Amino acid sequence: MAHDDDTQALDRAYQPSPGLGVAVSDPAQNPGLPPHRERMTDKDPKAEKAAVRSVYTLFYLSLAGSIWAVAAYMLFPIESGALIDVRNNNLFIGLGIGLALLALGLGAIHWSKALMSDKEFVEHRHPTRGRDSVREASIKAFADANEESGFGRRTVIRNSLIAAVVASIVPGVTLFRGLAPHATAEEPNAGDPVALLKHTMWDKGTRLVRDPDGTPIRAADVTLGSAVHVIPEGLNELGHDGGLLEEKAKAIVLLMRLRPEQLIESEDRKDWSYDGIVAYSKVCTHVGCPVALYEQQTHHLLCPCHQSQFDVTEHAKVIFGPAARPLPQLPIEVDDEGYLVAQSDFKEPVGPSFWERH
Repeated sequence: MAHDDDTQALDRAYQPSPGLGVAVSDPAQNPGLPPHRERMTDKDPKAEKAAVRSVYTLFYLSLAGSIWAVAAYMLFPIESGALIDVRNNNLFIGLGIGLALLALGLGAIHWSKALMSDKEFVEHRHPTRGRDSVREASIKAFADANEESGFGRRTVIRNSLIAAVVASIVPGVTLFRGLAPHATAEEPNAGDPVALLKHTMWDKGTRLVRDPDGTPIRAADVTLGSAVHVIPEGLNELGHDGGLLEEKAKAIVLLMRLRPEQLIESEDRKDWSYDGIVAYSKVCTHVGCPVALYEQQTHHLLCPCHQSQFDVTEHAKVIFGPAARPLPQLPIEVDDEGYLVAQSDFKEPVGPSFWERH
């Protein structure tokens, strides 16, 4: 064969360095391959047909397991929060996925051991790139493998395998649905992620309080060059079961004070700050990391994740890095008692630049 001829030619051309090798008079002999033993499926046509039925039955069993996992997701909901419902949901979905993957693996193993080619062969390694004849032989090897495995010929096995593999992905995709909140009569927007992320707890008159103790902030207490981590008043009262972390992830703010003459403000935002005090979302507009590093001398905010930098003096515009838009600014003012309060919610959605497409 061309493959063997090329291998022998390369072996003759290659002369390894003797190095520290020692020639011995009785080198180890190549024992060769053991005698070939035929399988029952090679000798008995009935055994071959039985193996074919077993393989595609296992693949269809895998398909049934995947379908059951999807059905169990709907038949055993966990919206009630009861422990028994969560347990049943996990149990029956897990059994379906486990059956799908186990049957798929057993079917593939049984196919390879009982029906695919059972011939032993030795493939020599080449010290350099193979010749064109070798590359052509490689293409022929794929064609031979297809013929010997029966993938193109055994249509029932092939189709059942494709169906089982495709179906095995469906339960995982279905489970992602459980990650999204569900709408209720009391909260009609709970199932709409765009509506949930578009608004925060900030509202007109909401006081700015320190994170995490919830102490209100007087404008007179904010010193030049300071950076204060801020949350809306009332956030801590939600508790972890009431959505504290979810609301905090959207409403977290960084408060800074500069000299008023250092701010470069557009006409429509001149009243968004108070005596040099500005408040910007702490959520980076790149992928949502916390922008928590403030350089007092340059008045730059730095995102430590991907190095985006924002200029606080000019509406937190992007001056470096992958972020695509400035940090949203929270309009603030002072109430009758001298405490900093929000004029409204953010005028634009917080978070990554996904929002530019909405």
